[in-house]
Amino acid sequence: MKRVRGLPAAESVRSEGTAMAEEVRAEMVANVWKVVVAEGDTVADGDTLVILESMKMDIPVIVEVDGKVTKVAVTEGQVVQEGDLIAEIS
Repeated sequence: MKRVRGLPAAESVRSEGTAMAEEVRAEMVANVWKVVVAEGDTVADGDTLVILESMKMDIPVIVEVDGKVTKVAVTEGQVVQEGDLIAEIS
């Protein structure tokens, strides 16, 4: 779990299934300001997936594993709630 400016941004959870996928979920209520990646993109540990906005602060959601983006579950302008799926990485 990465924390930016003292605020929680997202958490990663391994999902069960035939292929292990890293689920990136919101840890707070926020607006999706910008989606940086697309499905099919290759990402590395430390890359930004999306940028959330809360309380007039930009909060980047950082991936913690290398892999391929298999699902982007949010769109720009969407409001995410705590626990909402942001993306899946495999």
